[in-house]
Amino acid sequence: MQMREGNLWKNILLFSIPLILTNLFQLLFNISDVAIVGKFAGPKALGAVGSTTLLITLTTGILIGLANGINSVVAFYTGAQLEDKKQKAIRTGFVLSFLNGFLILVLGVGFAKPILVLLGTKEDFLTDAILYFQIYMLGSPALSFYNFGYSVLSAQGSTKKPLWYLTLSGILNVLLNLFFVLVCQKGVVGVALASILAQYLSAFLMLRYLYQLEKASQDFSFAACFTLSCDLARHILKIGIPAAIQYSLFAVANLFVQSSVNSFSAVVVEGNSAAMNLDGIVYESMAAFYVACTSFVAQNYGANQMERVKKAYGITTWYSFGLAVLLGGVIHIFREEILYLFTDDAQVVQMGSIRLQILSITYCLSAFMDNATAGCRGLGKTVLPTVIVLLGTIVFRMIWLVTIFAHFHTLPSLYLLYGSAFVLTAIFQNAYFFALYRAIQKKQSQRSTLCI
Repeated sequence: MQMREGNLWKNILLFSIPLILTNLFQLLFNISDVAIVGKFAGPKALGAVGSTTLLITLTTGILIGLANGINSVVAFYTGAQLEDKKQKAIRTGFVLSFLNGFLILVLGVGFAKPILVLLGTKEDFLTDAILYFQIYMLGSPALSFYNFGYSVLSAQGSTKKPLWYLTLSGILNVLLNLFFVLVCQKGVVGVALASILAQYLSAFLMLRYLYQLEKASQDFSFAACFTLSCDLARHILKIGIPAAIQYSLFAVANLFVQSSVNSFSAVVVEGNSAAMNLDGIVYESMAAFYVACTSFVAQNYGANQMERVKKAYGITTWYSFGLAVLLGGVIHIFREEILYLFTDDAQVVQMGSIRLQILSITYCLSAFMDNATAGCRGLGKTVLPTVIVLLGTIVFRMIWLVTIFAHFHTLPSLYLLYGSAFVLTAIFQNAYFFALYRAIQKKQSQRSTLCI
C-alpha cells in the first residue's frame, strides 16, 4: 500500500478493510468465550467472565499502547525512506515487546485478586473471575508479540497477513472453546485456556513471518534480531508510554463505571456484561481507521507532505464516524435479538438492552475524539493528548458519577456519561491536533524558505 501517493479515500479504505476484519474477528472470537459460557455454563459463569472484561481491556491497552509507539516510529522512518533507522526501530520494538509482555503477565497474575475485590466484584463471581483472569494473563507475551507484528506491518502498508493469522487462531479458539466447555466441562477455565492457546498460535505465525523477512535481508544475523537501540527505544517509549496510559485511562474510567454497575443487582451486572461485547465490536471496527490515521499521517509527515497529512486525518475521521453510525443503527434496531445470542434469560436481555439503547446512538461521537488522538500520535505527540483524555474521561466521569448518577441512580443516568465525555474530549483534542499541525507546517515552510 502506497501511503505517500495516490487517492487517499481509496488507499485508506483498502488499507483499513483488512484491519476492520482483523479487529472484528478478534472480538468475535473473544465474544465466543462469553457466548459459549453464557449458553452452556450458565449466568454465573457469564457474570464471572464479564467481570474481568475491563481488566483485560486495561492490560491489553498497555500492550497496544507500546505497539502504537512502534507503529508511529516505523511509519515515520518508512516515509522518510531511512531504511537503516527503520530496521533498528523494528528490532528495538521486538525487544521492548518481549519485556512488556512478561511484565504484564507477572503483574496480572499477581494482582488479580486484590483488584477484582477492590472493584466490588460480586461474591458469587469472584472465585471464577480470578481464575479466568489469571489464566488469561498467561497469554500476555503472545498478545504482545502479535501486536508488535501487527504494528510493524501496518506501519509499512501491509494489513493482510495479520488478518489471515488471526482468522486461523480464531477458528482454533472457537473449536477449543466448544471442546473444553462441552466435552471437558471446564467452564471459565476452558474458555481461558482456549484463548491463550489461540493467542500463542497467532503470535507464532506472526513472528515466523517477520523472521523470514528479516532473514531474507542481506545483513541478517540472528543476534541482530535481539539488539536494542537506546535512542530508538526512547523514541518508541516517548510515544508508546503515553499511548499505553491513554488506553489504560479508558479502562480505568470504565472500571469506575463497572463499580457503579456492581451497585445494582446481579442481573444488571450480567446484562451489562453481555451488552459490552457489542460496544467492543463498534469501537474496534472504528479503531482500524485510527491505525490508518497514525500510519498515513506518520508516513506523510516523514515525507514532508503536510497537505496529505491533513487530508488523511479528515478522511479517517469521516470513515470512522460513518462506520459507527451504520453499526450503531443495526445494534439499536436488533439489540434484543443480538443479546439473546449470549443468554436465554429475558431479564438479562432487558438490562443489557438499556445500555445498548443509549450507547448505540453515541458511538459515532467517539470518532472525533479518538481519531484526533491517533493523528497527534502520527505527528509524534502523545503527552498532551493523554492529559486531555485524563481530564475528559477519568475526571469528567468521576464528577458525573458523584453528581448526576449519585442523584438519580438509574441505568440511563449512568450510561449517558459516555456520549457527554466523548463530546467534551473531542473539542479539546481536535483543537490541539490542528494547533500542532499548523505549528509543524509553519516550521517546515520556514525551512524551505531558508533553503531557497
